[in-house]
Amino acid sequence: MNPLASYRRITIKIGSALLVDKSGKLRAAWLADLAEDIAALKAEGREIVIVSSGAIALGRGLLGLSATTLTLEQSQAAASAGQIALSQAWSEALGKHAIVTGQILITPNITEERRYFLNARTTIRTLLGLHAIPIINENDSVATAEIRYGDNDRLSARVATMIEADLLVLLSDIDGLYTAPPAKDPAATHIPVVDTITPAIEAMAGGAASHLSRGGMTTKVEAGKIATMAGTAMIIAKGTETHPLRALTEGGLHTLFRASTSRAQSRKRWIMGTLAVSGTVQVDAGAARALREGRSLLPIGVTKIAGDFERGDTIAITGPEGREIARGLSGLDSEDARLVMGKRSDMIGDLLGVGNRSEMVHRDNLVLLGAKEDVE
Repeated sequence: MNPLASYRRITIKIGSALLVDKSGKLRAAWLADLAEDIAALKAEGREIVIVSSGAIALGRGLLGLSATTLTLEQSQAAASAGQIALSQAWSEALGKHAIVTGQILITPNITEERRYFLNARTTIRTLLGLHAIPIINENDSVATAEIRYGDNDRLSARVATMIEADLLVLLSDIDGLYTAPPAKDPAATHIPVVDTITPAIEAMAGGAASHLSRGGMTTKVEAGKIATMAGTAMIIAKGTETHPLRALTEGGLHTLFRASTSRAQSRKRWIMGTLAVSGTVQVDAGAARALREGRSLLPIGVTKIAGDFERGDTIAITGPEGREIARGLSGLDSEDARLVMGKRSDMIGDLLGVGNRSEMVHRDNLVLLGAKEDVE
């Protein structure tokens, strides 16, 4: 059975040890096979996002730096040189299948701060809408030990949840989770499915194993916690052989971490329970009725705005009587919101400029209070 069959938007994480050999050279033949696999998935109508390690490893070889230890400054220089080579390698490999790539370098604030988060998500979604494949990596050329993810397992989980991917695939040097590190315990057995990441599951993870890994099974399980709690399933599969994704679709050994909740439920619970309210907008009866019917909040239905907020901040939505009826993430900052409130959608472009959003709050970013199915 094809474990990818039911997933449409897939984030795939590629480790350094898969892309770069011990001499610092690109594994070009392996990448060509992987690109063929990715092209096959796209041909089936799937959206693919790649989180790719390898910049420091490639740059180290290009600059003639040590294959073992690097200072922070040397790592940043290696990343700077290697990122160009890495981007070119992906562009050429996927370009042979008429696939355009776009490079996005991520730093922790981009997935942690709402304004940066929304901008990055919009860029990635736009690339996907244009049938391109985003190639994402941590911006190691400027990152320091204090402000970095530290590994691309957790970065890939953050990216997958940011773009609301159905599935995160971690291609690794091992074919999934075992009851103990198999290199240390020959009696370790493979675990095909993890329904919930418990302390017992976490205890089964070991340390880094490959010559270029920063993480290991521990960081993969941590990535699984990030992904599954946000409604994204995760698969750990072996990537060292040729055509690793084809092997996976043909039933190759892997571990599936099931999502603990749906993406919609997780997102709405997050909006309701973890974000402070920055402002309030009051709506008329027509807008209140539209919200109950599952529509977005448009400026024409807004009658009053209180507070100062930025795009992406959480705002409370009150009905004509002043009672809170919904909560959501604002698509506009308070200054622009005040400018367009009460106006028709076809006037937004003239008031704010072409390309600005017409919704005050998009329905995907909105939770109705008192709607049981929204918050369970």
